[in-house]
Amino acid sequence: MNNIQLSIEKAYGFVAPETVAAYKPAAEAANKALHQGTGKGNDFLGWLHLPSSIDEAHLADLEATAAVLRAHCEVVVVIGIGGSYLGAKATIDALSNSFDWLQTERKSPAIVYAGQNIGEDYLFELQQLLKNKKFGIISISKSGTTTEPALAFRLLKTQLEEQQGKETARRLIVAVTDKARGALRTLAVQEGYKTYVIEDNIGGRYSVLSPVGLLPIAVAGFDIRQLVSGAVSMELQCDEGSAFENNMAAQYAAVRNELYKSGKKIEILVNYHPKLHFVSEWWKQLYGESEGKDNLGIFPAAVDFTTDLHSMGQWIQEGERTIFETVISVKESDHKVLVPSDPANLDGLNFLAGKRVDEVNKMAELGTLLAHIDGGVPNLKIELPKLNEYYLGQLFYFFEKACGISGYLLGVNPFDQPGVEAYKKNMFALLEKPGFEAETAALKARL
Repeated sequence: MNNIQLSIEKAYGFVAPETVAAYKPAAEAANKALHQGTGKGNDFLGWLHLPSSIDEAHLADLEATAAVLRAHCEVVVVIGIGGSYLGAKATIDALSNSFDWLQTERKSPAIVYAGQNIGEDYLFELQQLLKNKKFGIISISKSGTTTEPALAFRLLKTQLEEQQGKETARRLIVAVTDKARGALRTLAVQEGYKTYVIEDNIGGRYSVLSPVGLLPIAVAGFDIRQLVSGAVSMELQCDEGSAFENNMAAQYAAVRNELYKSGKKIEILVNYHPKLHFVSEWWKQLYGESEGKDNLGIFPAAVDFTTDLHSMGQWIQEGERTIFETVISVKESDHKVLVPSDPANLDGLNFLAGKRVDEVNKMAELGTLLAHIDGGVPNLKIELPKLNEYYLGQLFYFFEKACGISGYLLGVNPFDQPGVEAYKKNMFALLEKPGFEAETAALKARL
């Protein structure tokens, strides 16, 4: 198998090659700190050797559970928020037929999501969809008390039990949760649900290669063995002994930190493949939650090209020069579509006749890259040979490893997220949750 590739040369007009090369000692030290557990957040490094630690028995167990849900469900609801669903959705969307939701004859259950919002209409419409459907639930939460997924699980568990009975529901609910504690663990033990563990030392945004991501991906009918295999190959490529010159994760971390120092405060993840939209959403959480603290951090944004060239393209080309782009490019498409010739040629496209649509897309990619560089926007490029499980596994681990190194270069703890608790405290107080009486009174005084 080939590997995904990182190209940083198009950033050299904005940062000097020797400046990037000068990061070698710091980047290698950051990588070593990850492996030796001497850096900030070292109690959340379970993802570091996760791919290579996954054994045959674990994969077979996940596949067996997925087979039960596949055999008995028309729909499987994945309940989770943030890293508890984004990795699975990113993978499933990337590998699925773009019009899968219109298919009447399915080989796999439809995968839908809940617990990622508090939309009343969304939940109502989901419950209406599930009426008279054979459905199952994968509930993903360490604590079982996070508001969004807990609320969705309460609603859907009740519905499943009412529609199919408690005994059947027990077999069609899987809990991915803490090893020993928490509300979801307690309920799973009481009800006899099949369970998988989210290890204490793996944060949600680093959990795509754990049962959090692997189980839903297997239910959707994709090859989790290839996904893990790709991640293992990248784990080895970026290991502790990997020199800076051969470690693409360290190089990516170095370039983006140098661009940040030079005033490039926003990184835009770009793709030219519509199936990669939720890979960008997963990436945004990974980097935003990992680096955005202590009044530091690159702001992660994302666009889908060429679609967003017709909306955001003007700003990227000529707006404030505080941005750089990282382009995810897929070298080879799965299908071949040729542009036909038209005798009338009213649309003026006969110059494209006989060319593949992917060639048109690739030239749009190259033309945009050159235009943006000319407009003052540095560009990095990550190329996947194909869009499949193996290369997605490589991509996920690459971004995770680079994020850890990048956070250490920035000087922050890339494995905590203290800022996300502020809104929860206010929400609980406004909802008059027991134990928040003082906060409720203080907030009401401000309103």
